[in-house]
Amino acid sequence: QVQLVESGGGLVKTGGSLRLSCAASGGTFTTSAMNWFRQAPRKVREFVATINWSGASTYYADSVKGRFTISRDNAKNTVYLQMNSLKPEDTAVYYCNFGNSWGQGTQVTVSS
Repeated sequence: QVQLVESGGGLVKTGGSLRLSCAASGGTFTTSAMNWFRQAPRKVREFVATINWSGASTYYADSVKGRFTISRDNAKNTVYLQMNSLKPEDTAVYYCNFGNSWGQGTQVTVSS
């Protein structure tokens, strides 16, 4: 059974940075793409970023391109999301995704 555990969220001021982590267990993590999504209050969950199994290929939503960086460490079964130049509109619960599995989410709040 796949388990995904996110961490690293918190409260930060506009322009600040946070690094999210997602620790995976119980699945073929190292041969699969991993994704980050987010859901703001009263909004649908939206795609943020994806990374292929090796880390050589990444893709981002236009809203975060140039500010966020997704990476992974297959030796640690962990995927990261480095978030820089944060804006209030980045406030959301951030979720790690692998196949049909989702983590519990980690709250990111950006104050203006």
